Amino acid sequence: MQVDTFLAHHGIRENPFAAEEARLDPVFNRLPRDQAGHPELPKVLGQIDRPSTAVVFGEKGTGKTALRLHMAHLIDKHNQEHPTRRVACVAYDDLNPVLDRLLRHHRQKPERLLEKFRLEDHQDAMLAASVTKLVDAFLDAGQPTPANPPIRLPDEDRRAIRRRLGSAGRRDLLVLAALYDAPPGGATIERFTKLRKRIGQSAGLLLPLAYVAAVLLAIVAGTLGIATAVLDPIDRPWWLIPGLGLAIAGAAAAGGWWLWRHAKCWWLSRSIRRETPGVERHLGTLRRALTTFSAGELAAEPLPTADGGELASDARYQLTRRLIELLERLDHVGLVILVDRLDEPTLISGEPERMKAVVWPLFDNKFLKQDGLGLKLLLPIELRFMLNKEDPDFFQRARLDKQSLIDRLAWSGTTLYDLCSRRMKACLDTGTDLSLTDLFADDVDRQLLIDALGQMQQPRDAFKFLYRVIREHCRLVPEEAPQYQIARLTLESVRQEEARRVDEFFRGFAPA
Repeated sequence: MQVDTFLAHHGIRENPFAAEEARLDPVFNRLPRDQAGHPELPKVLGQIDRPSTAVVFGEKGTGKTALRLHMAHLIDKHNQEHPTRRVACVAYDDLNPVLDRLLRHHRQKPERLLEKFRLEDHQDAMLAASVTKLVDAFLDAGQPTPANPPIRLPDEDRRAIRRRLGSAGRRDLLVLAALYDAPPGGATIERFTKLRKRIGQSAGLLLPLAYVAAVLLAIVAGTLGIATAVLDPIDRPWWLIPGLGLAIAGAAAAGGWWLWRHAKCWWLSRSIRRETPGVERHLGTLRRALTTFSAGELAAEPLPTADGGELASDARYQLTRRLIELLERLDHVGLVILVDRLDEPTLISGEPERMKAVVWPLFDNKFLKQDGLGLKLLLPIELRFMLNKEDPDFFQRARLDKQSLIDRLAWSGTTLYDLCSRRMKACLDTGTDLSLTDLFADDVDRQLLIDALGQMQQPRDAFKFLYRVIREHCRLVPEEAPQYQIARLTLESVRQEEARRVDEFFRGFAPA
């Protein structure tokens, strides 16, 4: 018998247990969000309008990505219901581009590169994701998704938003955009100019005026020089020679100042690029953006430069603070960054030591406890085992006792039963009422299913188990003599095989 025939008989329009990845699971997107979460979700999410940090460890398949998607949905729902107390939500779940840029910058083997991975590289990548999203909101650009909802601006006209930002806020926004705006197609000076016009911030006039003055004075000097050479000394006006000297001096002064400013911005851009190798930024685009600020404005900004030493590290904290203050001017009370899939980049490939090299810099209490910033770290369980081996100094620096720590994302059989039941009901035809036990023979009760699902320990394996049970039943039943209730013997045989596989996986003897 075909699986589709079995499901159609029960009024199930698609297999509820076929998907294994929450990001690509259409059934997950249809689940009621007030019912689909893990019991630990309230602790991890905390109070939405008071962003806080949480650290969660879990095996592959325990639903860390589903937890992230659920939190993103709840935050977006909160933002729609509370327009004056919104929270910006940013997904930080793809380290591949960052690691690729660092690899090109350092030109070293992956092992050596990961040893040099810094907290500052994480901060740059998070700032880039957050600032790009904010700039997209001003430019009506970007492609928000349920996993990465947009930043919504107040429902006001542009002039009112400009007044909200104020001159200091507009300058901070432009500085952040110059440093960290990194859209998928790459930052361009046209995008930066469009943002400047959108927020009504005019560019500095001294630099273009100096260029125009240098060109005009050079033309004047050339004209006076020709006149001096052509005219007879007796016929020359008295002011010709002094005028020529003044024109040459003026052209040299204006041109020299223009060249000096460009050279200074070029050097500053080069220093910033060396210090922020994980951010996609073209040197020419950065230089042209910086030339639109006056020297005084740049001096007042905390720029991450290569020669800044500890000041360069502190600059990220100041820039993060300015980003959060900008969001507060736009009716946001903070920023939440959802950190996930740090074990998946190509250079890491799930190796615990490589994961440790990338994740350990994040365990810094100063970084994790910034006002208005909530970090949700969804990490592989292997790192929890490695964490137990650290010395007291590490724990003193990380202060994980303050970070809403979840040692292990665990599921009970009852919770898995409820989750599987909700998934099945999300796939039922309209008007169909069905429970999970209705798929089985009369000698299979709810408790037997709960016990079997409890042995699977996590959602992904629970779905695999039920998928295999249905497939095995259909394999044993002919089309000519269909049976639409799964026998207990089939359930028990698949249960033994899957329980053995899960046990071998947790003991490290078998793949996921």
